[in-house]
Amino acid sequence: MGVGLWLSSQTAAELVASEAATAAFKRFLVDECLEVFTFNGFPYGNFHQDVVKHEVYKPTWFEQGRADYTKHLTQLIHCFAGETEEASISTLPIMWGSPRPTDSELVSAAELLGEVADYLANFEKETGRLVYLCIEPEPGCFIQRANDIVEFFENHLLPHEKTNEANIRKHIRVCHDVCHSVVMGESQRHALSTYAGAGIKLGKVQISSAVVVNFDAIELSDRQKAISELSGFMEDRYLHQTTIQRSDEEPEFFEDLPAALATIDDPKSATGTWRIHFHIPVYLERFGLLHASQQAIVDCVSECRNFSDVKHFEVETYAWNVLPPELQQADLATGIADELKWFEEVANQHLS
Repeated sequence: MGVGLWLSSQTAAELVASEAATAAFKRFLVDECLEVFTFNGFPYGNFHQDVVKHEVYKPTWFEQGRADYTKHLTQLIHCFAGETEEASISTLPIMWGSPRPTDSELVSAAELLGEVADYLANFEKETGRLVYLCIEPEPGCFIQRANDIVEFFENHLLPHEKTNEANIRKHIRVCHDVCHSVVMGESQRHALSTYAGAGIKLGKVQISSAVVVNFDAIELSDRQKAISELSGFMEDRYLHQTTIQRSDEEPEFFEDLPAALATIDDPKSATGTWRIHFHIPVYLERFGLLHASQQAIVDCVSECRNFSDVKHFEVETYAWNVLPPELQQADLATGIADELKWFEEVANQHLS
Protein backbone atom coordinates (compact mmCIF):
# COMPACT_ATOMS: atom_id res chain seq x y z
CA MET A 1 0.00 0.00 0.00
CA GLY A 2 1.39 3.37 -1.00
CA VAL A 3 1.40 5.91 1.81
CA GLY A 4 2.24 9.57 2.34
CA LEU A 5 4.31 10.06 5.45
CA TRP A 6 4.86 13.04 7.73
CA LEU A 7 7.90 13.22 10.02
CA SER A 8 8.78 16.24 12.09
CA SER A 9 12.11 17.91 11.48
CA GLN A 10 13.47 16.53 14.75
CA THR A 11 12.41 12.97 13.92
CA ALA A 12 13.80 13.20 10.39
CA ALA A 13 17.16 14.48 11.68
CA GLU A 14 17.33 11.70 14.28
CA LEU A 15 16.63 9.02 11.69
CA VAL A 16 19.23 10.39 9.27
CA ALA A 17 21.79 10.41 12.08
CA SER A 18 21.14 6.76 12.97
CA GLU A 19 21.45 4.01 10.39
CA ALA A 20 20.09 1.53 12.93
CA ALA A 21 16.96 3.60 13.58
CA THR A 22 16.37 4.10 9.85
CA ALA A 23 16.80 0.37 9.20
CA ALA A 24 14.39 -0.49 12.01
CA PHE A 25 11.77 1.89 10.66
CA LYS A 26 12.20 0.49 7.15
CA ARG A 27 11.67 -3.05 8.54
CA PHE A 28 8.45 -1.83 10.14
CA LEU A 29 7.25 -0.43 6.82
CA VAL A 30 8.13 -3.65 4.99
CA ASP A 31 6.46 -5.81 7.63
CA GLU A 32 3.29 -3.73 7.34
CA CYS A 33 3.43 -3.77 3.51
CA LEU A 34 3.68 0.03 3.35
CA GLU A 35 5.61 1.83 0.62
CA VAL A 36 6.32 5.52 1.11
CA PHE A 37 6.06 7.38 -2.20
CA THR A 38 5.64 10.90 -0.85
CA PHE A 39 6.45 12.99 2.20
CA ASN A 40 4.46 15.86 3.63
CA GLY A 41 7.31 18.27 4.30
CA PHE A 42 5.01 21.23 5.04
CA PRO A 43 4.64 20.91 8.86
CA TYR A 44 8.12 21.28 10.37
CA GLY A 45 7.26 20.83 14.03
CA ASN A 46 4.49 18.98 15.87
CA PHE A 47 1.48 19.07 13.56
CA HIS A 48 -0.71 17.39 16.18
CA GLN A 49 -0.03 19.59 19.18
CA ASP A 50 -3.07 21.12 20.91
CA VAL A 51 -2.77 24.41 18.98
CA VAL A 52 -1.03 24.55 15.60
CA LYS A 53 -2.58 27.54 13.77
CA HIS A 54 0.18 29.82 12.37
CA GLU A 55 3.02 27.70 13.76
CA VAL A 56 2.73 25.36 10.77
CA TYR A 57 4.20 28.12 8.56
CA LYS A 58 7.48 28.24 10.48
CA PRO A 59 10.30 28.20 9.55
CA THR A 60 9.91 30.04 6.27
CA TRP A 61 11.67 29.23 3.01
CA PHE A 62 14.18 32.00 3.59
CA GLU A 63 15.51 30.16 6.67
CA GLN A 64 18.14 27.44 6.30
CA GLY A 65 16.26 25.04 8.57
CA ARG A 66 13.59 24.55 5.91
CA ALA A 67 16.17 23.48 3.31
CA ASP A 68 17.98 21.18 5.75
CA TYR A 69 14.69 19.49 6.69
CA THR A 70 13.93 18.90 3.01
CA LYS A 71 17.35 17.33 2.43
CA HIS A 72 16.80 14.97 5.37
CA LEU A 73 13.44 13.92 3.95
CA THR A 74 15.09 13.28 0.58
CA GLN A 75 17.57 10.87 2.15
CA LEU A 76 14.82 9.07 4.03
CA ILE A 77 12.38 8.73 1.14
CA HIS A 78 15.17 7.14 -0.89
CA CYS A 79 15.42 4.49 1.83
CA PHE A 80 11.68 3.91 2.12
CA ALA A 81 10.34 4.14 -1.44
CA GLY A 82 10.23 1.33 -3.99
CA GLU A 83 13.44 0.77 -5.94
CA THR A 84 12.28 2.39 -9.17
CA GLU A 85 9.79 4.89 -7.80
CA GLU A 86 9.89 8.62 -8.28
CA ALA A 87 9.39 10.38 -4.95
CA SER A 88 7.80 13.68 -4.01
CA ILE A 89 7.98 16.03 -1.04
CA SER A 90 5.37 18.75 -0.54
CA THR A 91 6.40 21.96 1.16
CA LEU A 92 5.44 25.36 2.50
CA PRO A 93 4.51 28.08 -0.06
CA ILE A 94 7.36 30.28 1.19
CA MET A 95 5.61 31.76 4.27
CA TRP A 96 2.32 32.99 5.68
CA GLY A 97 1.19 35.95 3.60
CA SER A 98 1.07 38.72 6.16
CA PRO A 99 3.25 40.68 6.48
CA ARG A 100 4.35 40.26 2.88
CA PRO A 101 7.97 39.08 2.53
CA THR A 102 10.55 41.70 1.73
CA ASP A 103 12.49 41.68 -1.53
CA SER A 104 15.58 40.42 0.27
CA GLU A 105 13.59 37.60 1.88
CA LEU A 106 12.29 36.52 -1.54
CA VAL A 107 15.84 36.55 -2.88
CA SER A 108 16.89 34.31 0.01
CA ALA A 109 13.94 31.97 -0.57
CA ALA A 110 14.82 31.64 -4.26
CA GLU A 111 18.44 30.94 -3.37
CA LEU A 112 17.54 28.21 -0.88
CA LEU A 113 15.09 26.57 -3.29
CA GLY A 114 17.79 26.70 -5.95
CA GLU A 115 20.18 25.08 -3.50
CA VAL A 116 17.69 22.27 -2.89
CA ALA A 117 17.06 21.83 -6.63
CA ASP A 118 20.80 21.39 -7.19
CA TYR A 119 20.94 18.97 -4.27
CA LEU A 120 18.11 16.91 -5.77
CA ALA A 121 19.78 16.91 -9.20
CA ASN A 122 23.03 15.63 -7.70
CA PHE A 123 21.09 13.14 -5.59
CA GLU A 124 19.52 11.71 -8.75
CA LYS A 125 22.94 11.36 -10.40
CA GLU A 126 24.35 9.55 -7.39
CA THR A 127 21.40 7.27 -6.58
CA GLY A 128 19.25 7.08 -9.71
CA ARG A 129 16.28 8.31 -7.67
CA LEU A 130 14.22 11.21 -9.03
CA VAL A 131 12.91 13.29 -6.13
CA TYR A 132 11.01 16.53 -6.60
CA LEU A 133 10.02 19.20 -4.13
CA CYS A 134 6.46 20.43 -4.57
CA ILE A 135 5.39 23.90 -3.43
CA GLU A 136 1.84 23.76 -2.06
CA PRO A 137 -0.30 26.91 -2.52
CA GLU A 138 -2.49 27.54 0.52
CA PRO A 139 -5.09 30.21 1.37
CA GLY A 140 -3.58 33.10 3.29
CA CYS A 141 0.01 32.25 2.38
CA PHE A 142 2.37 34.21 0.15
CA ILE A 143 1.48 31.75 -2.62
CA GLN A 144 -2.27 31.12 -2.62
CA ARG A 145 -3.24 30.42 -6.22
CA ALA A 146 -1.82 28.98 -9.44
CA ASN A 147 -1.12 32.49 -10.73
CA ASP A 148 0.99 33.14 -7.61
CA ILE A 149 3.13 30.08 -8.40
CA VAL A 150 3.77 31.36 -11.91
CA GLU A 151 4.62 34.84 -10.63
CA PHE A 152 7.09 33.42 -8.09
CA PHE A 153 8.79 31.19 -10.65
CA GLU A 154 9.05 33.85 -13.33
CA ASN A 155 9.91 36.86 -11.18
CA HIS A 156 11.94 35.37 -8.34
CA LEU A 157 12.99 31.74 -8.69
CA LEU A 158 14.12 31.40 -12.30
CA PRO A 159 15.83 34.82 -12.63
CA HIS A 160 17.99 34.32 -9.53
CA GLU A 161 21.65 34.37 -10.54
CA LYS A 162 22.43 31.25 -8.49
CA THR A 163 19.62 29.02 -9.75
CA ASN A 164 19.89 26.47 -12.53
CA GLU A 165 16.75 26.59 -14.68
CA ALA A 166 16.96 22.97 -15.78
CA ASN A 167 17.24 21.78 -12.19
CA ILE A 168 14.45 24.11 -11.07
CA ARG A 169 12.03 22.92 -13.74
CA LYS A 170 12.77 19.25 -13.08
CA HIS A 171 13.02 19.21 -9.31
CA ILE A 172 10.82 22.10 -8.09
CA ARG A 173 7.18 21.36 -8.87
CA VAL A 174 3.70 22.05 -7.53
CA CYS A 175 1.63 20.21 -4.95
CA HIS A 176 -1.95 20.97 -5.96
CA ASP A 177 -4.30 20.66 -2.99
CA VAL A 178 -7.89 20.50 -4.26
CA CYS A 179 -9.39 21.90 -1.05
CA HIS A 180 -7.03 24.90 -1.07
CA SER A 181 -7.84 25.65 -4.70
CA VAL A 182 -11.58 25.49 -3.99
CA VAL A 183 -11.32 27.89 -1.04
CA MET A 184 -9.54 30.40 -3.27
CA GLY A 185 -12.30 30.15 -5.88
CA GLU A 186 -10.19 28.56 -8.63
CA SER A 187 -11.62 26.14 -11.14
CA GLN A 188 -9.54 23.00 -11.38
CA ARG A 189 -9.13 23.47 -15.11
CA HIS A 190 -7.83 27.01 -14.64
CA ALA A 191 -5.29 25.96 -11.99
CA LEU A 192 -3.90 22.98 -13.89
CA SER A 193 -3.83 24.74 -17.25
CA THR A 194 -2.03 27.70 -15.64
CA TYR A 195 0.77 25.45 -14.38
CA ALA A 196 1.06 23.68 -17.73
CA GLY A 197 1.05 26.92 -19.69
CA ALA A 198 4.00 28.20 -17.67
CA GLY A 199 5.98 24.99 -18.07
CA ILE A 200 5.73 24.20 -14.35
CA LYS A 201 5.28 20.52 -13.57
CA LEU A 202 2.64 19.14 -11.25
CA GLY A 203 4.42 16.77 -8.89
CA LYS A 204 1.64 15.78 -6.55
CA VAL A 205 -2.11 16.18 -6.11
CA GLN A 206 -3.57 16.19 -2.64
CA ILE A 207 -7.09 14.82 -2.80
CA SER A 208 -9.01 16.87 -0.27
CA SER A 209 -12.43 18.38 0.19
CA ALA A 210 -13.56 21.71 1.64
CA VAL A 211 -16.72 22.66 3.54
CA VAL A 212 -19.06 24.77 1.39
CA VAL A 213 -22.30 26.56 2.23
CA ASN A 214 -24.32 28.63 -0.21
CA PHE A 215 -26.42 30.85 2.03
CA ASP A 216 -28.22 32.36 -0.96
CA ALA A 217 -29.71 28.95 -1.74
CA ILE A 218 -30.92 28.40 1.84
CA GLU A 219 -34.32 29.61 2.98
CA LEU A 220 -34.18 32.54 5.41
CA SER A 221 -35.91 30.40 8.01
CA ASP A 222 -33.11 27.79 7.79
CA ARG A 223 -30.11 30.10 7.88
CA GLN A 224 -29.74 30.04 11.64
CA LYS A 225 -29.58 26.25 11.48
CA ALA A 226 -26.93 26.46 8.75
CA ILE A 227 -24.91 28.88 10.88
CA SER A 228 -25.13 26.48 13.82
CA GLU A 229 -23.97 23.60 11.65
CA LEU A 230 -21.08 25.66 10.35
CA SER A 231 -20.12 26.67 13.88
CA GLY A 232 -19.52 22.98 14.59
CA PHE A 233 -16.39 23.25 12.48
CA MET A 234 -14.76 25.84 14.75
CA GLU A 235 -11.93 24.25 16.72
CA ASP A 236 -8.67 25.37 18.28
CA ARG A 237 -5.97 23.26 16.61
CA TYR A 238 -5.82 24.32 12.96
CA LEU A 239 -6.49 27.45 10.93
CA HIS A 240 -9.66 27.21 8.84
CA GLN A 241 -9.25 29.98 6.30
CA THR A 242 -12.59 31.08 4.89
CA THR A 243 -13.62 32.97 1.78
CA ILE A 244 -17.03 34.48 1.08
CA GLN A 245 -17.99 34.93 -2.56
CA ARG A 246 -20.77 37.39 -3.34
CA SER A 247 -21.72 37.83 -7.03
CA ASP A 248 -18.60 38.33 -9.19
CA GLU A 249 -16.65 40.32 -6.63
CA GLU A 250 -13.24 39.25 -5.35
CA PRO A 251 -13.87 36.82 -2.48
CA GLU A 252 -13.63 38.29 1.01
CA PHE A 253 -10.89 36.49 2.94
CA PHE A 254 -10.81 35.57 6.64
CA GLU A 255 -7.82 33.79 8.11
CA ASP A 256 -10.01 31.66 10.38
CA LEU A 257 -13.64 30.56 10.48
CA PRO A 258 -14.55 32.27 13.79
CA ALA A 259 -13.61 35.65 12.30
CA ALA A 260 -15.95 35.05 9.37
CA LEU A 261 -18.84 33.92 11.58
CA ALA A 262 -18.35 36.97 13.81
CA THR A 263 -19.45 39.19 10.90
CA ILE A 264 -23.00 37.77 11.03
CA ASP A 265 -25.13 40.04 13.20
CA ASP A 266 -28.41 38.53 12.03
CA PRO A 267 -29.02 35.14 10.34
CA LYS A 268 -30.73 36.89 7.44
CA SER A 269 -27.51 38.80 6.76
CA ALA A 270 -25.64 35.56 6.03
CA THR A 271 -25.24 35.65 2.25
CA GLY A 272 -22.94 34.43 -0.48
CA THR A 273 -21.03 31.19 -0.92
CA TRP A 274 -18.70 30.34 1.93
CA ARG A 275 -15.74 28.01 1.35
CA ILE A 276 -13.85 26.78 4.39
CA HIS A 277 -10.40 25.21 4.58
CA PHE A 278 -11.37 22.18 6.61
CA HIS A 279 -10.27 18.84 5.18
CA ILE A 280 -13.34 16.66 5.55
CA PRO A 281 -13.59 13.01 4.49
CA VAL A 282 -13.68 12.90 0.71
CA TYR A 283 -16.57 10.41 0.59
CA LEU A 284 -18.91 13.05 2.03
CA GLU A 285 -21.15 15.01 -0.33
CA ARG A 286 -23.71 16.69 1.92
CA PHE A 287 -24.21 16.96 5.67
CA GLY A 288 -27.22 18.88 6.90
CA LEU A 289 -27.52 22.19 5.06
CA LEU A 290 -23.83 22.20 4.21
CA HIS A 291 -22.00 20.35 1.48
CA ALA A 292 -18.51 19.35 0.42
CA SER A 293 -16.48 20.33 -2.62
CA GLN A 294 -16.40 16.69 -3.69
CA GLN A 295 -17.10 17.47 -7.35
CA ALA A 296 -13.90 19.51 -7.53
CA ILE A 297 -11.92 16.32 -6.84
CA VAL A 298 -13.58 14.64 -9.80
CA ASP A 299 -12.92 17.72 -11.93
CA CYS A 300 -9.28 17.82 -10.89
CA VAL A 301 -8.60 14.17 -11.64
CA SER A 302 -10.30 14.51 -15.01
CA GLU A 303 -8.27 17.61 -15.91
CA CYS A 304 -5.01 15.90 -14.94
CA ARG A 305 -5.35 13.82 -18.09
CA ASN A 306 -5.38 17.02 -20.15
CA PHE A 307 -2.69 19.08 -18.46
CA SER A 308 -0.30 16.87 -16.53
CA ASP A 309 1.51 13.56 -16.30
CA VAL A 310 1.40 13.68 -12.48
CA LYS A 311 1.93 10.28 -10.86
CA HIS A 312 1.27 11.00 -7.21
CA PHE A 313 -2.21 11.33 -5.73
CA GLU A 314 -2.49 11.48 -1.95
CA VAL A 315 -5.80 11.44 -0.09
CA GLU A 316 -5.07 14.03 2.58
CA THR A 317 -7.65 14.21 5.34
CA TYR A 318 -5.83 15.01 8.57
CA ALA A 319 -8.66 16.54 10.63
CA TRP A 320 -10.45 13.35 11.68
CA ASN A 321 -10.31 13.99 15.41
CA VAL A 322 -11.45 17.62 15.17
CA LEU A 323 -14.48 16.93 12.97
CA PRO A 324 -17.93 17.61 14.42
CA PRO A 325 -18.92 14.49 16.39
CA GLU A 326 -21.65 13.49 13.94
CA LEU A 327 -19.10 13.22 11.10
CA GLN A 328 -16.46 11.26 12.99
CA GLN A 329 -15.92 7.55 12.41
CA ALA A 330 -15.82 5.20 15.38
CA ASP A 331 -12.77 3.57 13.82
CA LEU A 332 -10.14 5.67 12.01
CA ALA A 333 -9.01 2.82 9.77
CA THR A 334 -12.58 2.37 8.52
CA GLY A 335 -12.82 6.05 7.64
CA ILE A 336 -9.54 6.00 5.74
CA ALA A 337 -10.57 2.81 3.92
CA ASP A 338 -13.87 4.40 2.92
CA GLU A 339 -11.98 7.38 1.50
CA LEU A 340 -9.60 5.21 -0.50
CA LYS A 341 -12.45 3.13 -1.91
CA TRP A 342 -14.28 6.27 -3.01
CA PHE A 343 -11.17 7.73 -4.63
CA GLU A 344 -10.32 4.44 -6.32
CA GLU A 345 -13.63 4.61 -8.16
CA VAL A 346 -12.93 8.19 -9.25
CA ALA A 347 -9.41 7.33 -10.40
CA ASN A 348 -10.54 4.25 -12.31
CA GLN A 349 -13.17 6.28 -14.10
CA HIS A 350 -11.06 9.31 -15.00
CA LEU A 351 -7.43 8.18 -15.13
CA SER A 352 -7.58 4.74 -16.73
